[in-house]
Amino acid sequence: MSYSIDFRRKVIFTMEEEGLSIREIAKQFRIGSASVSRWINQIEPKASTTRQRKIDKSELIKNVEQYS
Repeated sequence: MSYSIDFRRKVIFTMEEEGLSIREIAKQFRIGSASVSRWINQIEPKASTTRQRKIDKSELIKNVEQYS
């Protein structure tokens, strides 16, 4: 699950405004402290990588049909 950018900004803003530690803000928002730590360094989520198949999908289908 990925949290919205707005939520991430709210967490960081609240932490700075209230002078809370990472652990305190994580507990307040019921999220992991590791998430807060990552958001301090990079608020934007990293783009997900797509896995490449080892065999072309059409070739896989042909192979399955041939040996089924």
